[in-house]
Amino acid sequence: MKNWAFGENSLLKIILVLILLLCMVEISLRILLGLCNAPLYVSSNTYEYAAAPNQDGRRFGNHYHYNSFSQRSLEPDSSKTIILGLGDSVLFGGVQSDQENIATSLVTNHLKDIQMLNISAGSWGPDNCAAYLREKGTFSAKGMFLVVSSHDAYDNMDFEPVVGLHSSYPKHQYVLAWWELLDRYILPRLRSYFSKQENLDPDQKVLQTIHKKGLVFNPGFNGLKTISDSLNIPLIIYLHAEKAELLNKKYNNEGKEIIQWANLNGIKIIKELEYNFVDSDYRDNIHINDKGQKKLARIIVEHLP
Repeated sequence: MKNWAFGENSLLKIILVLILLLCMVEISLRILLGLCNAPLYVSSNTYEYAAAPNQDGRRFGNHYHYNSFSQRSLEPDSSKTIILGLGDSVLFGGVQSDQENIATSLVTNHLKDIQMLNISAGSWGPDNCAAYLREKGTFSAKGMFLVVSSHDAYDNMDFEPVVGLHSSYPKHQYVLAWWELLDRYILPRLRSYFSKQENLDPDQKVLQTIHKKGLVFNPGFNGLKTISDSLNIPLIIYLHAEKAELLNKKYNNEGKEIIQWANLNGIKIIKELEYNFVDSDYRDNIHINDKGQKKLARIIVEHLP
């Protein structure tokens, strides 16, 4: 009987220790990594998807904030001159960049009488941006600044469902941080390692240079020009260089088509390759890090109307 009692007590202690360890891991993952606090997304039948409105949190040590219009900005301030910052994940920044370190925030904080709204999302193209503005309005803006990459020339909307189906576009939070770590980060990497079949989300496809091949030049370019002409406000295009283009010191054929379109339509285009970007300004093949965001902000300030 004594041995059985001793065994019961030992098992109980082991269970209590395991529970304590799980609780410590859970709390640590939430505090240190911001797990169970990912930015959430909503679907749209006009512009595919966007960050869910009215979000504020921390993820991987970085602060993120989305206003009531799903913009990575504070609420539009009518007392300031509004500039529309339009683009994809380069401008969006993601949770790898703190709210204060993305280019639109740097511009807004530097120019006290100007607010640059961040209207963007991962893998958005000009057609997503134009559709968003047609639905939400233009917020009495005095200018439009579009950040694109060469692959945006034919990266047209296809309305393939992504929200709630891909880990980069969640619509609900995980209940447990350790399960998010396993399910969102560890297990997918193990599956991709042992299997050649991958269900990639749009951002991952771009990183692996798997681009959409639209049949026509992205209609969003003309759509944004139509909006800017109707409001009599300037549209400026900023052509971001992917790292391969940076190393080759020239844009690919799709980038050249964007330049040609801008020149034919009298649109001012800023070519990033004409500025002093270097390899250390990138955090992967496409996206720029905080150092690159600072350079982008300085260029925006230089060219704002």
